[in-house]
Amino acid sequence: MAEALLEIKNKSGLHLRPAAEFVKKANEFEANITLEREGKVVNGKSIIHVQALGVRQGMTIKLRAEGKDAQEAIAALSGLVNSGFGEG
Repeated sequence: MAEALLEIKNKSGLHLRPAAEFVKKANEFEANITLEREGKVVNGKSIIHVQALGVRQGMTIKLRAEGKDAQEAIAALSGLVNSGFGEG
């Protein structure tokens, strides 16, 4: 298992477009991917679940991946989040 704590930097948080980008990238991996905020854990491969977390700018989430490509998934998804999803 691999995990990372990530601060959401983009203005819109994990709303529709960023959530869709996150889920699209997460589904490229075989690993089970979850996101956690304030004790609530959701499936990181489901746009409905990702949006249901209500993650806004400045919040911290825990990203967890379990499976054969878990490290690669954490690296790719962390990079996406840390880039601010291309928002200025």
